[in-house]
Amino acid sequence: MSSTPPSTPPSPPWDVRCLPGAGDRVFLVTGGNAGIGYFVAEQLSATGATVVLGSRNPARAGAATDAIRTRVPGARVRAVRLDLADLSSLEAVAGALGALGVDRLDAVVLNAGVALDDPPRRETGDGHELMFGTNHLGHFALTSWLMPLLSAAPAARVVTTGSFAAKSERLDLDDLQSRADYRPKRTYGRSKLAQMYFGVELGRRLRAAGSTVASVVVHPGGALDSLTPSRPPVHVRGAGARLGAAPAALVLQGKDAGAWPAVRAVLDPAVLDPGVLDPAVRGGGMWEPRVFGLRGEPRRAPLWNHLADPVVAARLWEASRALTGVDVGAVPG
Repeated sequence: MSSTPPSTPPSPPWDVRCLPGAGDRVFLVTGGNAGIGYFVAEQLSATGATVVLGSRNPARAGAATDAIRTRVPGARVRAVRLDLADLSSLEAVAGALGALGVDRLDAVVLNAGVALDDPPRRETGDGHELMFGTNHLGHFALTSWLMPLLSAAPAARVVTTGSFAAKSERLDLDDLQSRADYRPKRTYGRSKLAQMYFGVELGRRLRAAGSTVASVVVHPGGALDSLTPSRPPVHVRGAGARLGAAPAALVLQGKDAGAWPAVRAVLDPAVLDPGVLDPAVRGGGMWEPRVFGLRGEPRRAPLWNHLADPVVAARLWEASRALTGVDVGAVPG
């Protein structure tokens, strides 16, 4: 007599306001002292997890830590100094985490970024264009140094936060540093596109290596300061900003909601559904706001056509390896 094995019960619907507990886990959020990164850290702290803010400014990190503890009593939130524009400093981040008692990372959210609105073109101390060097190359190198801590967790995740601004951009692989034609908004969009290519290619390489670490790509949609709730002293929204932003709220959202895709990518078991992560399904897609990719609760969406190009991703990877002097491809299983 044969019997049918019991089916696995479906996961409950994801609720951005009722997150699952994660009391035994440790998460690092780069740029966790401001903007979307702050709200990612605040929301993850509410799960009981230990959340570490990576910030280049200790005073701002301290203010963000205090703000989170005000909102989340008993929050286990810490901070480490992290300057993505200084590649030589990134190897020390793992040691700084160890000094806090961190012996594994269950997730890192690669969120920090620089956005310049006006010329002139600026460079990091390593001689890289500032936005490309910080947003992409810094995270590329940081991930390499964090890989032993990520591999020490049972099933860690690298969550790469891109931008809707990258959707209309294309990389110029012959001018990654924007030396020939620098335009701030375009250079920013391309730096975030490079970061997203990294997340996709990292996932492919981790799967090929049989690693326990997974890579997930997200973007926050259209997230405005004027629609973001106050978190003094990290962010204070005046009455005038609230009134002026009312029309935009029809299609855009605040940075608290912009954090939702990254938070889901860290916590939701369904994000790593093996059937969806099959390489034939365009790298497992990405997570974005539900309404036109601009606002609303997070959902899985197909990769943009240009972001799914494996040739561009591989060429960018090799260029990044040469520019940083590290190889994230040397991953433990």
